[in-house]
Amino acid sequence: MTLSRRQVLAALGLAGCERTSESIGSFLLSDHEPVEDELTPEAAIPGYFIAPTVPTEPPDWNLKVMGERVANPLKLSLADIRAMPSITVRIRHHSVRGWSSVADWTGVRLSELAKQAGAKPTRYVEFRSFDVADAVSRGYWSSWDHASAMHPHTMIAYAMNGHPLTPKHGAPVRLYGSVKLGYKNVKYLTEVSFLNRRTGGYWEQRGHEWFAGV
Repeated sequence: MTLSRRQVLAALGLAGCERTSESIGSFLLSDHEPVEDELTPEAAIPGYFIAPTVPTEPPDWNLKVMGERVANPLKLSLADIRAMPSITVRIRHHSVRGWSSVADWTGVRLSELAKQAGAKPTRYVEFRSFDVADAVSRGYWSSWDHASAMHPHTMIAYAMNGHPLTPKHGAPVRLYGSVKLGYKNVKYLTEVSFLNRRTGGYWEQRGHEWFAGV
């Protein structure tokens, strides 16, 4: 039986130490081969957002790629993103609430965006969205360790099961990858920032684990 990174961390007694779990978790980062399970019916896959209603794409939406280590900041339309080299990976989603689902995700590797933006190596990558709980909220956001962000399955996804994302599942684009729990995969994406400081996240500031590997 193959243990997940989370199980290994727990066995080592390190799950409660965020800095140590980040270091050990990055070391244990596996290839996470695509799953071969059948797709979950989309109607059975929950939608999640913090806004009072399903967020809708702002009329001036674009995706910004920036940060203190980015030589060529980008401002991308959906057409720009779809024109880049793409990947499709079947991934099992793991929710911290105990459910899971399987879907085919299509998008652009985050490593490709980093390359096009001239992003020099950083320790962290931050992701922000237009999903906001109220008029004064900073919105839903999270941050990842660099190794997980550059994993070959980590992408800016614009399609699910062969069709464009719906608002329920994060349209027009969302962060998606095989190596993190669900709340780390930010929907309704607006900004990707390459940083050398760890900035937390919406649920992380409310007590959820920061590294959150699977």
